[in-house]
Amino acid sequence: EKIAARPLGGGFGAAWLRKTLRHIPDMTRVFQNQSAAESTPTVRAHIFSQTQRTCVGVCMIKQVVVSRPGGPDVLTFREAPHPQPRYGEVVVRVAAVGLNRADILQRRGYYPAPPGIDPDVLGLEFAGVIERVGEGVSGLSIGTGVMGIVPGGAYSEEIAVCAADILRCPRSSSLIEAAAIPEAFITAYDALVLQAGIRSGDRVLVHAAASGVGVAATQLAKAVGATVFGTTRSLPKMARLKEFGVDVPLLATERWDCQLLENTSGQGVDVILDLVGGDYVGNDLRVIANCGRIVIVGLLAGTAASVHLGTLLSKRVTMIGTVMRSRPSWERAKLAQDVQKHLIPLFETGAVRPVVDRVFRMDAVADAHRVMENNELVGCAVLVWN
Repeated sequence: EKIAARPLGGGFGAAWLRKTLRHIPDMTRVFQNQSAAESTPTVRAHIFSQTQRTCVGVCMIKQVVVSRPGGPDVLTFREAPHPQPRYGEVVVRVAAVGLNRADILQRRGYYPAPPGIDPDVLGLEFAGVIERVGEGVSGLSIGTGVMGIVPGGAYSEEIAVCAADILRCPRSSSLIEAAAIPEAFITAYDALVLQAGIRSGDRVLVHAAASGVGVAATQLAKAVGATVFGTTRSLPKMARLKEFGVDVPLLATERWDCQLLENTSGQGVDVILDLVGGDYVGNDLRVIANCGRIVIVGLLAGTAASVHLGTLLSKRVTMIGTVMRSRPSWERAKLAQDVQKHLIPLFETGAVRPVVDRVFRMDAVADAHRVMENNELVGCAVLVWN
C-alpha cells in the first residue's frame, strides 16, 4: 500500500516496481503503457496487487513454520512478503540458523513466543548479511556480515532486527560457524561472567557440558583460568568433553555429586552452570562450596526441584535464574555491546571457537529436529538456506 501510494513517474515506488516487473513482461507492458489518466490510487494499488500475486518466488521469502503443535513432521514452509526495516532496524538476508532446544519445545507447544512475536516461525539465532538499512541506523551498511539473538522468527530467509541487538561476525568465522555463536556463547557469557562473576582459579561445574551452551561455557571458563568439571549422560560424549577443555568429565547417570566431591577432596565447586534443572538442583547444593554461585539456565529435567533451604543459608549460596528470550530490547542491546567488546575478540585470538557438529539444509529441518531430540549432538547443529 505504501508503494502503491507513491507517484509512478519516479521515486522509490517506481524503482521497486521496475526492478520487480522485469520478470513479468505482461505487467511491464501495463506499467509502461499506463497513461496519466490511469495513474490513480486505485490503478496503482491494482498493479501492485497483481504484481505481488504474480511474483511468488521472486518477491516473496520462505519461512519454516509450525503448522500445529507436534513432532518434527508439523514443520512446513510458507511464503511471506519481504520485511521492511522500521526506524532503527536492519533487514538481514539469513544464511544460517542455529538450532536450539527452545525450538523443539516451541514446536511441541510448550514454549510460547513472547507477545508480539509470530508464534508460528521458530528460530532464536541467525547469521547473515545486511540487505536493507532503516532510518536512524549508523555504523552498519549493506553487505556487512552479522549475527544475533532474536525472540523468534529466525527460520526465515530474511528477518528485520533492531540494529542495536546484532553483532558483527568474527573475521575468523564463516556464516555457518557464526550461526552457532549467539545463543550458546552469549548465554554462557551472561551466565558465567556477568551473573556468576567467574574468576581465575574458580572451580566450575557445567551440566550438559556437551550441549551447545555447555561447550561454549567450558571454553569461556578455561579462557578465564578456571578448572572445569562437566556432566553428560552419554559415554561417547564423555570421551569427547576433554577436547573442549573439560578437566574432569563426570557421568551423570551415576552419582556425579559423589564423583565431584571425591575429585575436590570434599571442597566442591565455586560456580555451577545448570542447564538441566529438576533433580539436579538438589545435588547442586550438595557440591557447591561456601559462598558459591549457582546459575540455572535450562530445565530439561523438569521445572520442579527439592531444595534444602538450610544448606542454601548455611553455605550462603547465591542462586540465580536467567533467560535470554524474554528480556526487553534495551537489555539485549546493552548485552550485545558488552559481548561485542569483550567476547568477540576471544574468537579472533582463538581462545574460543564455535563448535558445529552438523549442518542441515533447511528443507531437512525435520531431520535436524529429530537429531537434537535424540541427543546425538556435541556442540551445535546449524540450518542453512543454501
